[in-house]
Amino acid sequence: MTTATSDWTHRKEAVNGVRLHWVEAGSGPLVVLLHGFPEFWYSWRHQIAALSRAGFRVVAPDLRGYNESDKPAGVRHYRLSVLVDDVAGLIRRAGESRAAVVGHDWGGLIAWQVAMRRPEVVAKLAVLNAPHPAAMQRELRWPMQWLRSWYILFFQLPWLPEWYLRSRDYAFLDQALLRPPARPGAFSAEDVAEYKRALDRPGALTATLSYYRGLFRFRRDAASYRSIAAPTLLIWGERDRYLGVRLTEGLERWVANLRVERLPDASHWVQNDAPEQVSRLLIEFL
Repeated sequence: MTTATSDWTHRKEAVNGVRLHWVEAGSGPLVVLLHGFPEFWYSWRHQIAALSRAGFRVVAPDLRGYNESDKPAGVRHYRLSVLVDDVAGLIRRAGESRAAVVGHDWGGLIAWQVAMRRPEVVAKLAVLNAPHPAAMQRELRWPMQWLRSWYILFFQLPWLPEWYLRSRDYAFLDQALLRPPARPGAFSAEDVAEYKRALDRPGALTATLSYYRGLFRFRRDAASYRSIAAPTLLIWGERDRYLGVRLTEGLERWVANLRVERLPDASHWVQNDAPEQVSRLLIEFL
């Protein structure tokens, strides 16, 4: 298991009206790693080690609402335009005008939006198992993707999702991370305990669900698509139970310089299922 080392620095700084916690390692060109749900910076532990050794300065934040970052109350604080400004502000706070932006799951959704809305801050873009919004809209015409994405509708309900996710000591995390299609051994019991501790912080669970609720309440905030000029790498674990592999197709209209790498034996948790392969692909690309 890759763990934090004494060379990794923890910081907490004011960014876009909140205080964001992040882990920083290495020196060189800046790479920002954006995690997904229900994760936090720790989901990138393998890549932080590999990228910093390879000569990059790596910043892996807890997105607002997660773990040690601030958790403002109210769904409006988690709409996409705010999350995009968080990333742009974090890059500036790190002392840079541009960075390579890498995102998984929700972090990937935000990364797509940063590249579309704030192209001046994105040197390169890498997305892991997170659909481009145009592809997601296309695939939601079909029942199969709705069946995969049922939880998004469930998360719109008040209080019931919080109760369900918290039940039996966050048993949904054991199901998602310790059982197939996740690769056996990708997560240890200690890893899952770290995720549970982060999600159990006061206000964290509702804050993380506010990302999904914001998608519906502020639909116009995510409605416009713009072409992406930055060189883009899309890494996709094909055993994703939530997002179909068809979401990797037909993106040429929106992404001019795109490379797609499909990993047939990896699940949604691709950077943990195949850490060495993902790290190698990122280092080669960046």
